[in-house]
Amino acid sequence: MDLKYGNSRKYISISIPSKPETMPPHIKSVDELRVLGINLSRFNKTLQFFICVAGVFIFYLIYGYLQELIFSLEGFKPFGWYLTLVQFGFYSLFGLVELQLIQDKRRRIPGKTYMLIALLTVGTMGLSNTSLGYLNYPTQVIFKCCKLLPVMIGGVFIQGKRYNVTDVSAALCMSLGLIWFTLADSKVAPNFNVTGVILISLALCADAAIGNVQEKAMKLHNGSNSEMVLYSYSIGFIYILVGLALTGGITPAIAFCSLLQQEEKQ
Repeated sequence: MDLKYGNSRKYISISIPSKPETMPPHIKSVDELRVLGINLSRFNKTLQFFICVAGVFIFYLIYGYLQELIFSLEGFKPFGWYLTLVQFGFYSLFGLVELQLIQDKRRRIPGKTYMLIALLTVGTMGLSNTSLGYLNYPTQVIFKCCKLLPVMIGGVFIQGKRYNVTDVSAALCMSLGLIWFTLADSKVAPNFNVTGVILISLALCADAAIGNVQEKAMKLHNGSNSEMVLYSYSIGFIYILVGLALTGGITPAIAFCSLLQQEEKQ
């Protein structure tokens, strides 16, 4: 549009978008929050936060109790990777079921990214499960709580994040608490083992990377949670299955579980 005033011209630029921006089909609303298929959007933000926190604590306690119960079985110590294989199988199944319940079933994140995420997931869960053969569960939990430090470091290198003094101070305080717990546990816990510490430390390194890689991939490609669960755990399942097949770890684990079931029936 031109407006003429004497010898001068003023131009007004009006831009009209050729295509309206639409929200991906798997995201129904920016403000919508669903947990286990339950819509929590009708609650205020504070109540949503406490519901999610309570859910994390409840499910994590149940998970930890069952995990330690499994490793308390006599003779199960060598089969940590088999337990990880079973977990990955169920996680893949749950991800597949959830993916069928949403409108958009397309894979948005590249396969190469999923292969990397699956490898990191295998590392963090496999090493973590194996470490329970050497550490008691409270020791492992405290180590996992300290993953804030490697996550922050990974965030700086992978996503270019920056942290303030408060964040760094909180992470350091948590680390000091971990050191105190470790020193105390080394005297009172009979199953504290250096091998277990190395395994859980390696698991934390992989855990720090996976969180940042997942976050970056989901933001970049706008992927859904169900897609992430399905592809990362199903590819990880294949990794573990091939590894156990090559090392001959499947047959002894199945035989042990079968023998255990027979003993329970008697």
